[in-house]
Amino acid sequence: MAWGALFSTASTATMLGWLALILLPRWPILLSALSTGLVGTLCVGYSALMLAFFFRSGGGFGSLAAVRTLFASDPVLLAGWIHYLAFDLFVGIWIARQADSIGLSRLVQAPILLATFMFGPLGLLLFQGCRTGSRLAAPATHRSA
Repeated sequence: MAWGALFSTASTATMLGWLALILLPRWPILLSALSTGLVGTLCVGYSALMLAFFFRSGGGFGSLAAVRTLFASDPVLLAGWIHYLAFDLFVGIWIARQADSIGLSRLVQAPILLATFMFGPLGLLLFQGCRTGSRLAAPATHRSA
């Protein structure tokens, strides 16, 4: 099978999804197409690869050496890459929705989403920091006695 072609297709589709998430208006149909359509397709691809090749590959998750052996298989390596693509984009969509709901500027969101695209957890950490900062900066709510 042409693993490189599948890698390129998944990567290109996901890159276009990220560009749409960052640059286009957040229409409900766009967010649905990204979260259900693109992320869903990536999840199906990942699942198919893992079900077909995981148990045929050596290695596993018990040690770093076992993970290295597991990912020596091109289809399992591709599945691992698709896993990153799907989860990072899913988290990016979640960040965008949350950021919109708290009124975080799209100019502030853009570098956070780029960091999530490139470095996954770093982008999530940046967003969590911004969200916490915006909560701390919000005026305190006074309770009635």
